[in-house]
Amino acid sequence: MAESRALPTGFGELEVLAVGMVLLVEALSGLSLNSLTILSFCKTPELRTPNHLLVLSLALADSGISLNALVAATSSLLRRWPYGSEGCQAHGFQGFVTALASICSSAAVAWGRYHHYCTRSRLDWNTAVSLVFFVWLSSTCWAALPLLGWGHYDYEPLGTCCTLDYSKGDRNFTSFLFTMAFFNFLLPIFITVISYRLMEQKLGKAGRPPVNTVLPARTLLLCWGPYALLYLYAAIADVTSIPLKLQMVPALIAKTVPTVNAINYALGSEMVHRGIWQCLSPQRRERDREQ
Repeated sequence: MAESRALPTGFGELEVLAVGMVLLVEALSGLSLNSLTILSFCKTPELRTPNHLLVLSLALADSGISLNALVAATSSLLRRWPYGSEGCQAHGFQGFVTALASICSSAAVAWGRYHHYCTRSRLDWNTAVSLVFFVWLSSTCWAALPLLGWGHYDYEPLGTCCTLDYSKGDRNFTSFLFTMAFFNFLLPIFITVISYRLMEQKLGKAGRPPVNTVLPARTLLLCWGPYALLYLYAAIADVTSIPLKLQMVPALIAKTVPTVNAINYALGSEMVHRGIWQCLSPQRRERDREQ
């Protein structure tokens, strides 16, 4: 079980403060944009469709990542982890659940869009609800395994946030990593890439696809890829050869996912964009109702 400890050597107070400020900006940005997305779904009847339910699931997961970043930012600004051993386990579990749910929800949205635009049958509520339920149940089960002994949660190099412990690189970690990564990283990326590629092939002949078919896969690869590479290196080599400061970079990159996803899936959708503005402007909402 993890225990509170002092900041590791190699980090100065200014560096810890800088990391805390970056995490704070990422957390507030992600929370603000995804909260607007969630609010627009609650306030705009036109958005209550099976396809948009998948986007709502993604926004909820990304909000959880931002909340996790907010806790890490607070601890970094305090220059210590104030929540004790059980708090570290809870922080790692919550962060892992929402990270896996975000990755799998992105794949679900990709499949839902392909089903919507490229097949003759519309996505129904039963399928959408079942898909969302499966994403969150699967993510919760995988995140619970380190609490049960397969894998382990511990402090990240900075000592002010917690995640899946990769410092040991033993058989327990390696077996969990490769199994988890296949089902929760490689498979979702495959589904995302194939879904949007098929959309491009089917809809590209008639003009530009109605949604961005490039950014979702790039977001998964560029934002979560550094984390995956760090964990892969820890599984096959001595991770202590990587400077501690460099080990913190993948975590900071991953925390940009909520903002990027909100811009792509919410602000990039005309209907969701309109719903957000209706929530922000009561007069416009009343005018749209009259029309």
